[in-house]
Amino acid sequence: MKLEFDLRLSYGSAISPECILIFSLIILLIIDLISEKDTPWLYFISFASLMISITVLFPQWKEEPIISFSGNFRTDTFNEMFQSLILLCSALCIPLSVEYIQCTKMAIMEFLLLILTATLGGMFLCGANDLVTIFVAPECSSLCFYSLSGYTKRDARSNEATMKYLLMGGTSSSILAYGFSWLYGLSGGEIQLQRIINGLIDAQMYNSPGTLVALICIMVGIGFKLSLVPFHQWTPDVYEGSPTPVVALLSAASKVAALALATRIFNIIFSFSSNEWHFLLEILAILSMILGNLIAITQTSMKRMLAYSPISQIGYLMIGIIAGNSNGYASMLTYTLFYIFMSLGTFACIILFGSRTGTDNIRDYAGLYIKDPLLALSFTPCSLPLGGFPPSSGFFGKLYPFWCGWQAGLYLLVSIGPFTSVISIYYYSRTVGLLITERDKEITPYVTNYKISTSSLISKSFIELGMVLCAVASTILGVIMNTIISIAQDNISLSHLINS
Repeated sequence: MKLEFDLRLSYGSAISPECILIFSLIILLIIDLISEKDTPWLYFISFASLMISITVLFPQWKEEPIISFSGNFRTDTFNEMFQSLILLCSALCIPLSVEYIQCTKMAIMEFLLLILTATLGGMFLCGANDLVTIFVAPECSSLCFYSLSGYTKRDARSNEATMKYLLMGGTSSSILAYGFSWLYGLSGGEIQLQRIINGLIDAQMYNSPGTLVALICIMVGIGFKLSLVPFHQWTPDVYEGSPTPVVALLSAASKVAALALATRIFNIIFSFSSNEWHFLLEILAILSMILGNLIAITQTSMKRMLAYSPISQIGYLMIGIIAGNSNGYASMLTYTLFYIFMSLGTFACIILFGSRTGTDNIRDYAGLYIKDPLLALSFTPCSLPLGGFPPSSGFFGKLYPFWCGWQAGLYLLVSIGPFTSVISIYYYSRTVGLLITERDKEITPYVTNYKISTSSLISKSFIELGMVLCAVASTILGVIMNTIISIAQDNISLSHLINS
């Protein structure tokens, strides 16, 4: 009896942040049953549960890795860092969605439940240690994202985005499952990651054609979730048609979870065939950096431009994974942290502008600083770092992966990265230039009739607070970058990921 009680305590401590989210989901459901109308407490409970989960995670960073649930779940510092980033994304998206939901009169309860459930799936994915959990956890998040992308049911673009996302997502999941089935068969029926490696080595199948088929299928499935070229076709339409707060969450949280998946799969299961996946992933990263930035220049919709920008950003993040050492992983985590604030801050500005004007056309932003200086000034420190504008946090965030890639011998990849960053600087600078134009003839009717709403001071303060917070973080994080890198490197060495 004492042994069973100790095991339950061990399992509970391993998934305590996830248990907090599950408990908050139950509370939200109870409130929905006893309350006849939506209440602002729903936002507070959702936000508080996410922040409490982050607080619970921090003390666990220095603990030794824990294998729980019969080896199917692994808790270590590296996974917990990814979990913290996912929780941070969801927590920042809650205040960004308040005014949008009130303006569109969408149901609050289902929206928050889907966000928390998607977050829960991403957190379980970070610690998944077997093929079944690795497949089920991202599907839990994906199903929530499918529903959220079509949350505005009466919008034809939203319905189209959901249909494309669902069909292409289902196809990629099927390909991913097919790749897992190859690993299951070649390893002799094993599903745990370390046992799969041992099974492939014992059966001398680690260099077989079947393993290459599994690698390609898994790379296709992960490439879809990361929006790597050429698996990015769903991204622009889904970004344009989905509700903007959903796009903000999708651009950050889903990418963090997919990065955690890619890191574990490639560096654990395919550690014996690193040359093959390094070569394939390097090609995808180069294509993503080039095409993502070139196509972004031609976009007239702000949301479509920000759909192609993350495609290129993922190409930069891939450098850290391909480098395959502690510096590479630290650079990936550091730039991911910067990207979260830069991306969500930019989307906060788009949400605020769109809710007041009903447009997301880039040209309609011309002269915005005259009517709303706070929005224009917040947009600038969030968007310019996305392009790597020196000396912003985005510039130093990209410089570190480039340095790590060069040290690892990725000369072609690192040579292409700076040139594509210059392209992104151009179209982000062009957008900021529109905001601060002083020529009256270029000020659009949307800005001329622009009115700052005072009907809901709470919702206004929430989204503006989130917008300013992201703008300040995007500026300050570059100054303390060395401290962040040191923390990431220390915790990565503690996690023993490379030697696991």
